[in-house]
Amino acid sequence: MARKTIEDLFIHELSDVYSAEKQGAKALPRLARAATDPALADTFTRHLEESHGQIERIDQFIDLTGLKLKRMKCVAMEGLVEESKEILDEIDKGPVLDAALIAAAQKVEHYEIASYGTLIAMAKQLGLKAEAVNLLKQTLAEEKASDENLTRIAEEGGNQAAAKKS
Repeated sequence: MARKTIEDLFIHELSDVYSAEKQGAKALPRLARAATDPALADTFTRHLEESHGQIERIDQFIDLTGLKLKRMKCVAMEGLVEESKEILDEIDKGPVLDAALIAAAQKVEHYEIASYGTLIAMAKQLGLKAEAVNLLKQTLAEEKASDENLTRIAEEGGNQAAAKKS
């Protein structure tokens, strides 16, 4: 589908983030198992639950707006997931891996934050129902909170433990 209108672009971006959420949800259990910091492992596990809710919210958004998603794969998320697999293959389990996992997870969060921020702006421009826009806002807030939590884990010890290891 060509992206000739803001609605076309919106549908493309929403379809993209839907794929990204599904890919991320599939990768999170592997990251949780690899983390040695209990707070980090717990963050990944909790974010998996949130991701399932975020996918459900997109489904609700579709129901509210009557828009139809495109079947597509988010290439950006595919690359971020592949990068996390490389990290798992190249770094031994321990504090350095935890620091690398935090970095990889924050890249994902920043991609999702940008995606949802863009979607909210476009949804408002398109005059979509406030109830639908609020679903996107709720997900954006969760993504920001997850990013802040990852920063807190890094600052409160994750990166320091990795620095002692080198």
